[in-house]
Amino acid sequence: MTAPLIIAVPKGRILDEALPLLARAGIEPDAEFHDKSSRALRFATNRAGTSIIRVRAFDVATFVAHGAAQIGIVGSDVIEEFDYSQIYAPVDLNIGHCRLSVAEPVEAASEDEAAMSHVRVATKYPHLTRRHYERQGIQAECVKLNGAMELAPSLGLSRRIVDLVSSGATLKANGLVETSVIMQISARLIVNRAAFKMRAGEIVPLVEAFRRAVEADDAAA
Repeated sequence: MTAPLIIAVPKGRILDEALPLLARAGIEPDAEFHDKSSRALRFATNRAGTSIIRVRAFDVATFVAHGAAQIGIVGSDVIEEFDYSQIYAPVDLNIGHCRLSVAEPVEAASEDEAAMSHVRVATKYPHLTRRHYERQGIQAECVKLNGAMELAPSLGLSRRIVDLVSSGATLKANGLVETSVIMQISARLIVNRAAFKMRAGEIVPLVEAFRRAVEADDAAA
């Protein structure tokens, strides 16, 4: 019996934008998926043998890299942070746009980073943060946080943060200003490399269906 095909999708904003793409690619989760009171994490779809799991964005990459899911949707920030060799990202879905940026208190924003040798930064992206500062010859001490990053400077945990920025409204509300952009981000379709080879008959047509859905969106825009 063929093992089920599992698609990992992230909770939150990207999922809202991804659902129409999933539908155009021929994948629609069952009604329980849309039930806000449901505690389920795995859902059947309209395709026999295909399930969807809904997990945290950072976990999508891990599920796919280790083969627990064969396909996933996740931001390019997560792909770059984990840098799993087992993941192939064939399609830029052109959704979930934002940026990964450095931010700090407004009153400190004029400080010259080039004159520094060491910075302390609160972030859930330690790999990307260290790499960003290494390019400037600066050693970054990363304090790992999974949320509420904007509180770190005001509470003395760190002077700077590295986090996702969309409108910048949350930074402004917490007295912070964006000082540099590390990378622009969009959501990608990712595939487990081994599954892509072993189950090409199932996965390749699905990848192409996503590609066509994105191209149709781009043409309509």
